[in-house]
Amino acid sequence: MLERELKLNAPVDFRLPDLSVGELGVVVGSWRYLDAVYYDTADLRLTRWGCSLRHRTNEGWAVKLPPTGEGNLQERLEVRFAGGWDQIPSAAQALVRVYARRAPIQQIARLRTVRKPLFLIDRLGTSVAEIVDDDVSTYRGRGPAGRFREIEIELAEGADAEILEEIVLGLRAAGAGSITRTSKLARALGTVAFQDADVVAVEPGDDPGVGEVVEAAIVRSVHRFIVHMPGVQIGEDPEALHQARVATRRLRSDLRTFGPLLDESWVASLREELRWMGSALGTVRDVDVLWLRLEATSQKLPAGNLYPLRVMKTMLNAAHKERRAALLEAVDQDRYLELLDRMVDAANHPRLLPSAQRTSREALLELVRAPFERLMQTTRELPAAPADPDLHRIRIRAKRVRYAAEAVAPMVGKKAVRFAAAAAALQDTLGELQDAAVAHAWLSQAAQLHPAVAFTAGQLAGFELIRAESARAGWRAAWRELKRSKLRSWM
Repeated sequence: MLERELKLNAPVDFRLPDLSVGELGVVVGSWRYLDAVYYDTADLRLTRWGCSLRHRTNEGWAVKLPPTGEGNLQERLEVRFAGGWDQIPSAAQALVRVYARRAPIQQIARLRTVRKPLFLIDRLGTSVAEIVDDDVSTYRGRGPAGRFREIEIELAEGADAEILEEIVLGLRAAGAGSITRTSKLARALGTVAFQDADVVAVEPGDDPGVGEVVEAAIVRSVHRFIVHMPGVQIGEDPEALHQARVATRRLRSDLRTFGPLLDESWVASLREELRWMGSALGTVRDVDVLWLRLEATSQKLPAGNLYPLRVMKTMLNAAHKERRAALLEAVDQDRYLELLDRMVDAANHPRLLPSAQRTSREALLELVRAPFERLMQTTRELPAAPADPDLHRIRIRAKRVRYAAEAVAPMVGKKAVRFAAAAAALQDTLGELQDAAVAHAWLSQAAQLHPAVAFTAGQLAGFELIRAESARAGWRAAWRELKRSKLRSWM
């Protein structure tokens, strides 16, 4: 369940005013008494990431993932689980594992809330927003620890966020305080809850040193991985899986590029574990890509192809289910927890060699030139009509060039950004070729396994051949753009 909410502080004696907005009416709801126990590690790893795990009487368990968005309106995913208070559901523990890692989870606070709700409804009687006045009492250990008030506005699905401005004005006029992004739990726990998460993605400052550039590149990938792994666990958003996989690939690439500045054995073992995790993610991602291509291409077919399309989608669903089960088994292993610990350690304590601090800007750029020179050499060795596997190698090398340029962009500036964009264009063109080739091979196999889908699979395979041919025709133009001397003058 996706929540869209905005919160305001309020004094203890605050009273909700009349909040009729335009043509929206107001319905006063019944008071509710909420008793919630929150769980976290001893050092509040979940809370510091903006995540929470709680059990609420009569509602069961819930995990709230970190909020997204930079404005006052916060969006956050809440996932609920059935179960009694005496046992944290295994699925809930799995969802927060990426934050807690090996640390035990324990009770950290209890919040008892008197909730006074009202609802804004439209002419059809549909709720547009719920506004609640929460009187919260906090408990830590055996006794009360504090009390505060909070006003929360939660928009219904599809509701226009523009109504928030008028609601906030009405609440502020009635004596409500400032808008806050602080959770109830963080307010209850105090100062320690506001400490940084154990991985914080911060861009290097002006004129960064070599070590700072390398460290920032590592941190970005680790942060990306951790942020998206809960979405991988849930399994409803293919983009979360894609981003987690990109994080492993980018980190492996950066460790390779900046390897001469890092401890060799540390890099080698970490890259090997990242390869394992990336492969587990990749097998599921490959099916996601096939599914998306089938969905898009099938729109070009007449309606009479519905049955064979259903058969092919059933085949993909079966493959997806099998591969996802293998992925979830992988992230349930101690090996995964060990990798998480190593990634967090890498973000905070990268094994930079002493020589890294003495490395010049020019020497760092030499490390970035190296993958580009390997790309140049690989293209020179191509035959006049390169086969798809040859072009796939070009794509892999272009991706490494792109990642290297993006890593040093904070030091170099816009020139490196433009160069990286050109490398991304080459990567995307050859990626389309690779995806088309994989889709064509799968469709050919589906046609052999299920004669009933053969004709439709052949039609779809024809579209994939056209896409592949277009990519083959266009990659050289993308390569010519990337290797322009003006574009890479910064190197």
